[in-house]
Amino acid sequence: MSYGFLDIASTPSVKAAQRANGSGAMWAGFDGDRQSDRFGEAEMQFIAGRDSFYMATVSETGWPYVQHRGGPPGLLRVLDDRTLALPDFRGNRQYISVGNLAADNRAALILMDYPHRRRLKIYARIEMKELAADAELAAKIAMPGSKAKIERAFVLHLEAFDWNCPQHITPRYTEAELQQALAPIKLRIEKLEAENQSLREQLAAKGN
Repeated sequence: MSYGFLDIASTPSVKAAQRANGSGAMWAGFDGDRQSDRFGEAEMQFIAGRDSFYMATVSETGWPYVQHRGGPPGLLRVLDDRTLALPDFRGNRQYISVGNLAADNRAALILMDYPHRRRLKIYARIEMKELAADAELAAKIAMPGSKAKIERAFVLHLEAFDWNCPQHITPRYTEAELQQALAPIKLRIEKLEAENQSLREQLAAKGN
């Protein structure tokens, strides 16, 4: 049966490695059908909430290049169940990903949710588009209030996705997430400090 992500990832060398390590029969006899060529509601919500991800491309020499991309939540825009859009911000002007994609439009993405220990892997083909050529797309990827300069749009056409297990994902939290989690404790501390101050004032008044 189909297992879309592994249908792409399982090259002859990968299958040989699976057999050598005792898992060849498990995947060769996979009994099921994991549809992974269309995002469901869970994937769409997860993607829309990310403020960063990792993207890998490959050069003509065969060397992979992994890049961290970040921005406000919703950086990756869900256009439909098979298409994402991404603003390509001006960075250090090396254009390694842009050059790689011009030669080979395949890319692999990993999206992380550290607090909840979730990880989504995506295979996609990326189409680079100039903003002046598609005003509607430019509007969809616009980042109001952001100072980052958008040079072009990346349109990602889904090939397959897969969820990873949470094992070995260390929970990490952003400053905003910590502030939200600690808000009740902060309020409790403020209340206790006010009570202490009131008691000190009462004791001082009795002493007089």
